[in-house]
Amino acid sequence: MGTVFGLDSFFSYFNLSLTGSEADYANTMIGATNGLFSAGGIIGCLLMTWLADKFGRKRTIQIICCVCVGSVILQAAAVHIAMLLVGRFLNGLGSGMINVITPVYQSEVAPPRIRGRMVGTHGFSLVLGYNFAAWTGLGCYFARNPQLQWRLCLALPAVAPSILGLGSSLIPESPRWLVKNNRSSEALKILTTLHHEPGALDTSAAQAECQAIQAQVEAESAKATSFLSIMKNPSYRKRVFIGLFVQCAAQSTGVLVVNNYQVLLYNGLGLYGYLPLLLYAVYTAWAAFLNWAGAMFVDRVGRIRMLIIGLVGCSLMLALEAAMVAVAAKKKNDHTINALGVFFLFAFVTFYATCVDAISYVYCTEIFPTAIRAQGVSYSIIGLFAMTLVYTQPAPTAFAEVGWKYYLVFIIVPLLSAPIMHFYFPETKGMSLEEIGVVFGDAEVIRPASIHEDQADEKLEL
Repeated sequence: MGTVFGLDSFFSYFNLSLTGSEADYANTMIGATNGLFSAGGIIGCLLMTWLADKFGRKRTIQIICCVCVGSVILQAAAVHIAMLLVGRFLNGLGSGMINVITPVYQSEVAPPRIRGRMVGTHGFSLVLGYNFAAWTGLGCYFARNPQLQWRLCLALPAVAPSILGLGSSLIPESPRWLVKNNRSSEALKILTTLHHEPGALDTSAAQAECQAIQAQVEAESAKATSFLSIMKNPSYRKRVFIGLFVQCAAQSTGVLVVNNYQVLLYNGLGLYGYLPLLLYAVYTAWAAFLNWAGAMFVDRVGRIRMLIIGLVGCSLMLALEAAMVAVAAKKKNDHTINALGVFFLFAFVTFYATCVDAISYVYCTEIFPTAIRAQGVSYSIIGLFAMTLVYTQPAPTAFAEVGWKYYLVFIIVPLLSAPIMHFYFPETKGMSLEEIGVVFGDAEVIRPASIHEDQADEKLEL
């Protein structure tokens, strides 16, 4: 919706005005479009605590794609604001579900040495989608048909889930889900394919990993996996709180407020017309590249170190951005202040995209054992949508009423979160998913030498 908010035709069609006596109503409706999306995301995460384990990772992805395509059609065809809001809620529902299942699936098929990079591509792909939407919004700005401008922006997001849904028949089921559902022979075949190298005949690595997964699943099978049971298990409870904390801290940088209302923020700096849309497109392109870069480095630098650097950097850059907004409110059309305001937004996303975005998904996915991975990631991602709801719903009104002061929460919370991560959150770099359980106090079931990574000695004690 970030680009749509930069199109006057959208506001005209739904009789919304950001100035005059109707500004309060317009700000409320703008907040509602993002608030309902986030509310749908929370429900989507809760559904995934059951859906992913019931139907498997692959079938669940196909179901989600249908939900996403249907919601996009409803938004693009909206003839009144209520229809648009229902579409936004359903789109949030699909987004919440896909945000859970994708990193879960990626973590379960990736070997330890590249798991960070593979799961990190989830964050990269999300931002790449934002970037496509941004360039679409810029192109649609010049369309002669006013309705085509915003309807095309809302319709094109159906392309990605359509491709994923059709292409999902070509991907394997998660071997860990197969083992959990007594289909170990199928799991071994998939692991053999995943570990295969051209010309290699040795399948010992795949067999060793399959044995480790079987042993871990057997050890966990006696443990109940309901929400209450998870909360009663100290190891599981600790993981849920850590995953939830990481996602809440990541969203408390204000990244989605900046992203969703960036065009309006540029308006506050005195920038209008197509220029805010162009800057937003470049901003998301830069963020996509940095997400990819962060995913490439996470297996070398470590999860916690990158998260801490990112949170502190985001706070500092947003503090400087708030200062520019405060000055811009007093000095209209000051080109130096406007340029610095744009610069600090780009500096902010440099820290977030490189060190926080992809890495938060990597960490929250790999800390949970197979028995509760879908539930654990679901509870963690709820933090993302809950904070998004809390921050984006009131944002239009907050910026209109208190201006730069609304940034203070996004400056303070990440700074407080960084030392908590440093002292209490364990590093997981280089470990297999089965080895990570030992760090959280689980009994070590099996650690075959063939799947053990050299970096495992870097585990931190809680």
